[in-house]
Formats: sequence, structure tokens, C-alpha cells
Amino acid sequence: MNIYTQQEITGQPEIWRLTFELIRQRSKEINEYLQPILAKKELQILLAGAGSSAFIGEAAQGIIQKQTNRDTRAIATTDVVTHPENFLCVNRPTLLVSFARSGNSPESLETLKLVNQFCEEAYHLVITCNKDGDLAQYALAHPKTAFAFLLPEGANDKSLAMTGSFSSMLLSVLLIFSKENVEEKKGEIASLVRQAQNILAKKKDLKEIATAKYERVVFLGSGPLLGIARECALKLQELSDGIVICKHDSFLGFRHGPRAVTNEKTLMVYLFSSNDHAYQYELDLAKSIAGDERNIACVTIGREQEVELNPLLNIDLNFEKGKELYIVTVALVGQLLGLYTSLELGLDPDNPSKSGAISRVVEGVVIYDYPNSTKA
Repeated sequence: MNIYTQQEITGQPEIWRLTFELIRQRSKEINEYLQPILAKKELQILLAGAGSSAFIGEAAQGIIQKQTNRDTRAIATTDVVTHPENFLCVNRPTLLVSFARSGNSPESLETLKLVNQFCEEAYHLVITCNKDGDLAQYALAHPKTAFAFLLPEGANDKSLAMTGSFSSMLLSVLLIFSKENVEEKKGEIASLVRQAQNILAKKKDLKEIATAKYERVVFLGSGPLLGIARECALKLQELSDGIVICKHDSFLGFRHGPRAVTNEKTLMVYLFSSNDHAYQYELDLAKSIAGDERNIACVTIGREQEVELNPLLNIDLNFEKGKELYIVTVALVGQLLGLYTSLELGLDPDNPSKSGAISRVVEGVVIYDYPNSTKA
């Protein structure tokens, strides 16, 4: 019981170092493949995956669009498979970035196939943890139109929940599309590790919070951190086998109806932005909830502690202005809350689903041929 999950969470800083070194070693190959594609002015970049892999794209899309000045969208493979005509443009060059722990998800494979069928000019960047997976093997077999970046072996989580695989794939795509030379990111990687250590140093506090057995936990984030909030919510809900109901939203979006979910047994987790403009809106919402007469508890991540919020725990990440890799480390908060909640509930974090409703690699998905799958 609990052989892998805790090790995979705490081992992430070392995996990030190894991931950075791999990208440094392969930077010439990566650039030779990507630069001619990124030079296409009508290019659209699609960031695709299923479940946690889809949330990588949600977190990264805005940053990548800023870095490349190319239309960039996160799309879940689970949406593309059912409605490809709503997402794929026939006449625009398309770079599909596929995120996959195993690389064997039926929806991911079908999405790759549909992009090739719909788009007249299709390219693929596969970011995966499994060199033997079908996605990696496809890229290796099609070197003119596809490129596979394989993460260090330790990123291929053995437990059910994606932890190191999620953060390492997110780090990879942010580094790969960075405008800066990868060598210039060395200091930022060191900062990322320090931020992770700050969070890991609060394990006992997070464990104590988990013992309170909140019925509902809401993660809020803005911009890139909205995708991280969604991943945190999924992580806690997965590892608690659905016993804890989790929600995610943006700070501003939460005001427009979703706030109704809060009650006396709700924990709010605020993932504060490094962007000072965004933080003004975030803090206003957090202060509003702090004034609720039901005394709704909160945890605050990212900034110096705001006394008015009276958080159960504050973790200051000592942001560096203009740096955005910090979003990678924020995911640890949801992972640790999930781990300790799972243990508190008497579950096995490596395999928390007692009913078998969820599994490490999704099973039972039947793929059906799309009726009009040829290029228009």
C-alpha cells in the first residue's frame, strides 16, 4: 500500500532537473524540427491530451501563444474524437502537441489519426513518458512530420494518479517553446526546485489539514493557474475515490454562480498569480469569502500571507517577476492534499478506486470511424 505515490510526488524536483538536461541535450534536434513549422504564419498549435494530460495544455496554452505568436488552443482528445469537425481546420497548417503518460490512450491515438485525415498540412510533437507507447512509436516511424520527446524514465508514474508525469510534461512543453535559449533557463529551474522544496516542507501542515475531512474543496486560479487548479481538483477527487467533491474555477468566474457550492465544510485553496494585475482581482474575491459569516477555511499559495484572509496555511513561493515556470510546482499542493486525504480515508493512494471505476490507463473505450474523415 502506498508504495509509489508519495515517492513520485516528492521525487519531482529531481525529475525536473533530468528533464531540463534532456532538453538541453536535444535542443538542436528540437529546434531543427520545430522552427520551420513555427515560421508558418497561419499555423495553429493544438495542445491535446485526455484527463490530466489535457490540463497540461490548459495551463500552457496562453504562455505558448505569447512565446510563439501563433494561435494556440488546448483541446481534450476526448472532445476531438466525438466532434473533430468543431476543432480541426482543413486549410491551416496544424501542429498537434500530444501529451501522454502511456501513449496508449485510444482517444489520443484517434486524435492523431483525425488530424492527419482532416488537415492538409499536419505535424506532430509527442511529449510522453513511455518510449514503447503507440504515440512514441508513431513519431519515431514518421520523422519528417513527427518528433517525440521522451521524458526521463522516472516520470512514468507507476501509481494511478499522474503526478511527476503531469509536472514534467508541463515543464517540457514550456521549455521547448520558450523564446529564450534553454541554457538561460538554468537559474529558473533552480528556483523551481526551491519552490517545490518550500511546498514539500509544509507536508505536515497539509497532512493536518487533510485530517479535517472537508466535504468539498475548491481550487481557484487565474490564467495559466486555472489549468493547475483543475488538475489539483482532479487529483484530490481521484485520490479520495470521489468521497471529497472538488471544484475548480477562476477567481472572477467563481463569483458568477459557482460560489453557491461553498458551505461550512468547504476548503478554499487559492492559487495566487505572480501577475500583480491579476492578483488584485484574486485578492478581492478571497477577502469577500473571508468575510463570509460561515467562516469558510482557506489555504493560500504563492504570495506573502494576507492577514485578513486568516489562512490555515500560507506558502510563499517568492515569485520572480516575469518568470512563469512556477506554475509547474503549484500542482504539488493538490497532489499532497490528495495523498494525505487518501490515507486519512483508509484508501491506497496507489490504487484508490475501490470499485475499479478508474484505472491507470483508461479501459473500455471503443473507437468508431468518423463518417466524413477525408480532407475536404
